[in-house]
Amino acid sequence: MNTASIPQLAAFLALLRAGLRGLDGAGQWAALLGLRVVLAWEFFESGLEKLHGSNWFDEIQARFPFPFDQLPTDLSWQLATGFELAGGLALLLGLGTRFFAVSLAVLTVVATAAVHWPEAWSSLAELARGYAISDEGFGNFKLPVIFLAMLLPLILLGPGRLSLDAWIRQRVLLTGAARQP
Repeated sequence: MNTASIPQLAAFLALLRAGLRGLDGAGQWAALLGLRVVLAWEFFESGLEKLHGSNWFDEIQARFPFPFDQLPTDLSWQLATGFELAGGLALLLGLGTRFFAVSLAVLTVVATAAVHWPEAWSSLAELARGYAISDEGFGNFKLPVIFLAMLLPLILLGPGRLSLDAWIRQRVLLTGAARQP
């Protein structure tokens, strides 16, 4: 290797490390915000549709997994509507993020089982046809699977630094803990 290129390589690597540190820092603030905003929009919009629509859970209650199939459909409708609206707002603000991410994940699993999963399939190839955004009778569980994948980082990592949860944790929980002997 040419000895004149070693300082250039070292300078390039130092610049690369600084750039990556900058991206890591920005990621702490903004990466999870993107997930929260998209999920907030989707769940809030779904909640608004339920709020202004009529209850169709009577038609599908038999497909709800236990114990949700035991609840009255009016209560299920109100719970789904409430969690979609409140969860959407909470995700947007980053408030109670882990609680609402888990709640919305449970709601998504129930919706997948009751609405989006194919009614009958005899092979993995047939099941795979349901991994689509379609209404052609093979199920349409692609979007719920994507939502679950997007909720998982929020469950495991929390909302990120640009959130009310982070502010509360920093100002109230950690500051209060530091004051105690």
